[in-house]
Amino acid sequence: MELIGTGRQADVYALDERRVLRRYRDGTDATGEAEIMAYLSRFDFPTPRVYGAGGADLILERLDGRTLLGALLAGEMSTAEGAACLAGLHRRLHEVPPRPGGRAGDRILHRDLHPDNVLMTSRGPVVIDWNNVADGPPEVDVALTAVIVAQVAADPEHPMAEPARGFVAAFGRVAGDDVRAGLDAALAVRSADPALTAADTARLPEVAALIRFLSSGDFSS
Repeated sequence: MELIGTGRQADVYALDERRVLRRYRDGTDATGEAEIMAYLSRFDFPTPRVYGAGGADLILERLDGRTLLGALLAGEMSTAEGAACLAGLHRRLHEVPPRPGGRAGDRILHRDLHPDNVLMTSRGPVVIDWNNVADGPPEVDVALTAVIVAQVAADPEHPMAEPARGFVAAFGRVAGDDVRAGLDAALAVRSADPALTAADTARLPEVAALIRFLSSGDFSS
């Protein structure tokens, strides 16, 4: 099989022109991820089509197009357009009926919905990487997007810090009060992420302050 992509947890191999194999390197069970994508597809939320799952393997639709991040970096989309795209995907996701047995008001949360997890395909934006999915208040999911991008913005050594800062500001404008309402819970979720380094975790209070500042609108852009 041809390796065509690699991420933090999984590798992606081409099977043929219409299918890929996504395999978790640590043996993570992928069947739950397949189930949530199948559930969401019933409500026309844009996820990759699932052809099969077993153990650490997912057989998925092979998608065309670059990521939303790639489109932003290539100048194919403006920061405002990219922020509106993500906010719109959040709204669509949180309109999907909750899974049976959840608490009142809870919705399906992606919890990792950032510009590198959206593919801009010929059929529109498609959300990938559903391994962090959970049920909870939708504003937490929205705020997590701001936190993830603001972690880049708050890192003075990151080459994309300034574009990320602009994206957080734009996302705060279109996402509205949800960013601030879900921020404390989102920070708790993010601080528990085992993938974060000690430096990442130590910077979270600075990240929170930056989000509150940029989402307030009380600054010169």
